[in-house]
Amino acid sequence: MTDGALLLDKPVGPSSNAVLQRAKALLGARKAGHAGTLDPLASGLLLVLFGEATKFAGLLLDAEKEYLATLKLGETTATGDAEGEVLERRTVKVSQARLHEALRKFHGTIEQLPPMHSALKRDGVPLYKLARKGVQVARERRRVQILALESLRFEPPWLELRIRCSKGTYIRTLAEDIGAELGTGAHLAALRRTASGGFRLEDAISLQALQELPAPARRERLLPLSALLAGLPRAELDAGSEARLRSGQTLKISGLEEGLYAVVRKDGALIGLGRAEEGALRPLRLTQAADLHR
Repeated sequence: MTDGALLLDKPVGPSSNAVLQRAKALLGARKAGHAGTLDPLASGLLLVLFGEATKFAGLLLDAEKEYLATLKLGETTATGDAEGEVLERRTVKVSQARLHEALRKFHGTIEQLPPMHSALKRDGVPLYKLARKGVQVARERRRVQILALESLRFEPPWLELRIRCSKGTYIRTLAEDIGAELGTGAHLAALRRTASGGFRLEDAISLQALQELPAPARRERLLPLSALLAGLPRAELDAGSEARLRSGQTLKISGLEEGLYAVVRKDGALIGLGRAEEGALRPLRLTQAADLHR
């Protein structure tokens, strides 16, 4: 059984699922998933989960993300990115001061209208499929958090930004909204994910490099299950408490602050994810009892 997580540097071109399936074959895994998709035109950190690690996908999807985004000002497209047909072109005359002023408006909590070219579904059909047929449907605006928004390079019409944001943020929409605020229009020309939660792109391996490794070395690239919950406080259980938790019981444990916990054995092996509420710990996602991974 292949259990663990792989930090992959996804290239531009293939879909996240295509990259996942290739990694799954290279590792000989039976079950695989990922913690946040990237569009085919985007590159960067893709956290691929194997076996028992897929149980923690929801928690990892909730993590903050960081991106390097390249915007092209002066051009709006049908899809909001470089793949779509150009709808309008405008002259770009924007000073550094005006750019700084505009970017400040997107710090903190903002509202976004999800794009039609997205994987959101309406009656079970992804919106991008409807968009390809020329169908537009009403979408509700969503609140997201922009935790950092830094201009790294501004050479009109090109603008490169570092963005740290909450889950559910559409960088394509952010690019369009920044262009609208500047009065130039804009689309997302390139996107690279540099971090997801506590995981960084510099620790990732490319699919090509992974393929060139011998099979044992590929497995050595896997992060253990415990690494996926490393940012959480730990709740340590003895064998009796573990057995009760696995049977679905809630454990009365004094001194636990409310919130999520990495539940571990005394030797550090991961039991799973739990939530503490009102002095009790209840199970959320548990690993298989046999052959626990650190």
